[in-house]
Amino acid sequence: MVPDLSRNSPLINPAALYGSWSRSDVILDASWYLPAHDRDPDAEYLAGHIPHAQRFDFDWVVVDQMSELPHMLPSPAEFQSHARRLGICADSRVVVYDGAGIFAAPRAWWMFRAMGHDNVVVLDGGLPAWKAAGYPLQKGTPELVRLGSFTARPQRERVASAETIRRAIAEGQHQIVDARPPARFAGSAPEPRAGLRPGHMPGALNLPFDRLLENGRFRGIRAISEAFTDAGFDPERPAVASCGSGVTACILAFAGERAFGRPFAVYDGSWAEWGAGDPATMPVATAADLSES
Repeated sequence: MVPDLSRNSPLINPAALYGSWSRSDVILDASWYLPAHDRDPDAEYLAGHIPHAQRFDFDWVVVDQMSELPHMLPSPAEFQSHARRLGICADSRVVVYDGAGIFAAPRAWWMFRAMGHDNVVVLDGGLPAWKAAGYPLQKGTPELVRLGSFTARPQRERVASAETIRRAIAEGQHQIVDARPPARFAGSAPEPRAGLRPGHMPGALNLPFDRLLENGRFRGIRAISEAFTDAGFDPERPAVASCGSGVTACILAFAGERAFGRPFAVYDGSWAEWGAGDPATMPVATAADLSES
């Protein structure tokens, strides 16, 4: 059964945002792109963003600066400090969007949910949809805002670690859902990051994130539910979403929570950590392994 989650939806369309926006809202441009996209999110922000939006850079700024892994979630204290500098308070509605439509914004949504802030929504279709609707843009550097009063309240169940994955493989309590393309999941295509083994975690399901999207927007809840089911997903079991580096896994987590009404954990290190790990403690399976079994 697909739940009716139309009320208090974490997804908002441009018309609804334009009609309901107030200065107590905090709008964040969370754009991020893969190197192959050849796009500069900071330059694009300066060239034109939703009025009063602040830049939310989870790759270089709102990130665990001590980790060698890409864009890892910072500590609660560090995240709280960044959120306050963005003017975010406990009662703020946070609206996140990106320049691709739907790509990086769910990562920002997940970060806020992992830090205990429930009132955060994703702009469906992102900046392209906002532009297509004819709504105004603002150019230049971010405007100054008052220091917010945000307090981080970590929701540990939303953050998975390598140990979570090991237990999922050994005990089967959690099901692992991998958002990478089929060829990378199967191990028949190389990883874009050097030094990573090809393949996937043993027992993982493959649901490429783009199967949940259509024309830069999320598909309907029923279509999303069917995509999960087609991938072998069991809605009665807890889930961990993974991908290459913890970004598109958040698309799965966002869509899965909407469709099934329960939180998904996100493996923050994702394949950037697991694929570089010790084969003895971080085993890898490929399509060849499946064909031989």
